Amino acid sequence: MRRPTAHAGDRRHGPGRVILALYLIFVIGTVSRSAAQISTRWEDAPLAYGLSAFAAAVYVVILVSLSVRGRTAWWVSTIALLVELVGVLVVGAWSVLAPHMFPDATVWSSFGRGYLFLPLVLPVLGLWWLLSDRGARAAAEPA
Repeated sequence: MRRPTAHAGDRRHGPGRVILALYLIFVIGTVSRSAAQISTRWEDAPLAYGLSAFAAAVYVVILVSLSVRGRTAWWVSTIALLVELVGVLVVGAWSVLAPHMFPDATVWSSFGRGYLFLPLVLPVLGLWWLLSDRGARAAAEPA
């Protein structure tokens, strides 16, 4: 029996599978961490915990949109990855320049240092994947 072949524009195969797996790990980690922090220690660092919750929401959007083919999903993924990249750069710089504003770390603090800088690398990889020939073919097709 033959295994079904991957669709040429399917981001759930090849490098896209690795990117999706990493985003799934980030979704699980950031959603659970921010939920625990907000429900138990909100008053300790509301800015940091609010930004962590925002990052978790961005990761959920990225994971779902990268999992789907089609032009709309491609655009949602592209915009969400750009939001993540800008967020990592802004929050990373902010946390380095004004550490007193961040009594507790966020996912994006110090450019994702607490997460092996993956929050800085992942959106670049995701954008590379979307803008590659294979990702562009997926955008050109209906969902």
